[in-house]
Amino acid sequence: MQRRHETGRPPRTRRPLPPLTYVPLSEHPLRRLPQLFAGLALYGFSLALMIRSALGLSPWTVLNEGLMRRTPLSFGTITAVVGGCVLLLWIPLRQRPKFGTVANIVVLAVASDLGLALIPDHQPLPARCCLLAAGIVLNALSIAIYVGARFGPGPRDGLMTGASAASGRSIRLIRTLIEVAVLVAGWLLGGSVGAGTVLYALSVGPITQFFLPWFAYGTRCVPRTWSTGLEREPN
Repeated sequence: MQRRHETGRPPRTRRPLPPLTYVPLSEHPLRRLPQLFAGLALYGFSLALMIRSALGLSPWTVLNEGLMRRTPLSFGTITAVVGGCVLLLWIPLRQRPKFGTVANIVVLAVASDLGLALIPDHQPLPARCCLLAAGIVLNALSIAIYVGARFGPGPRDGLMTGASAASGRSIRLIRTLIEVAVLVAGWLLGGSVGAGTVLYALSVGPITQFFLPWFAYGTRCVPRTWSTGLEREPN
């Protein structure tokens, strides 16, 4: 007999957590490549939205903006340079870049610079609040889109997983340490830290999780739920 809550309705079940491990480029490229590039382009554009809001940025964007203020390079170029430097940290961690890793660096650089060129600066506060909200939602959606294509992690995600595997520490701890260190460095360089930084940190994870089952390649083959915490691929 199905268990029910005190309200008399059956308990709500969670959506299955989609598989996000790497899938070779040769598998359904016409289905997955457009998704990868669309997600990365939207991600770059979402960064431009948050920058133009001037209400606070995500930790890595704070670092990139801080470096942009100290160099003659554009934001997109800084993003690519930082991504390349992060890749160098993969070497001692024995991480290998995938197709999606390289695409992440190139597409984000172009899309973010294009977004900054299209979105006007110095807007009134209500418009900036709208830009921030739209940027955060679009950022989370774009993560679900490009990660769901399963072409491999971006430079920063690979650093996180590689450092976790090498140290034996949890991904949660490693991610927190990296994000805090990057945020402090970006703030010291003059990057924008504000209410938007806190809002991004609190909301991007849940929104991304909400969208992931819609875009993850091979979702229909997953025999597990969000709550298990262990991934099992089908036989």
